[in-house]
Amino acid sequence: MTVPTVFVVDDEDGFRGSLSRLFRSAGLAVSDFASAEEFLAAFDPDTPGCLVLDLAMPEVNGIELQRVLHEELDCEIPIIFLTGHAEVPDGVAALKEGALDFLTKPVEPDVLLGAVRLALERDAECRKERDVLRMLRQLYETLTPREREVMAHVVTGQLSKQIARDLGTAEKTIRIHRGQVMKKMQADSVATLVRMADKLGI
Repeated sequence: MTVPTVFVVDDEDGFRGSLSRLFRSAGLAVSDFASAEEFLAAFDPDTPGCLVLDLAMPEVNGIELQRVLHEELDCEIPIIFLTGHAEVPDGVAALKEGALDFLTKPVEPDVLLGAVRLALERDAECRKERDVLRMLRQLYETLTPREREVMAHVVTGQLSKQIARDLGTAEKTIRIHRGQVMKKMQADSVATLVRMADKLGI
């Protein structure tokens, strides 16, 4: 598995270096960049981790980078913004755009490390959820159109005879379709199938 990485983007060389040393001393993998452009040129969205991002940078600032990640790359990497006191309103705006946290400089090392560990945990949870959803979609794609119809009825709590009446077919045929749905979706119970359908938006 790829080791989670703390990505640091800050145009102040000294501050960026101190952050990198802090994270490495805590046993974390770090990759740092002096600008949003450098980061985007090297970043792979499939790499797990989080982003510690300076809000005020020349050319492409932190909020602009956040929007590129979300809107153009469809990337949900957790972001912790670092701001100066005068930039607090911008930090609030960043939270509204989906940032995990924003901290004002100078930041206490323990506070920053705590925020980073939380961000890495959040990223791992989100990636796991996306993997589960990807697998469910793949399983759902194996269903025939009729099996999908039956599944949609099953997850509402309908019995086979009710589904047969609604779909205008024999109850025995519906039972066969139900069995195929459960098998193909790898669901061990109707309750499990209902949870799957909920994740799929059915």
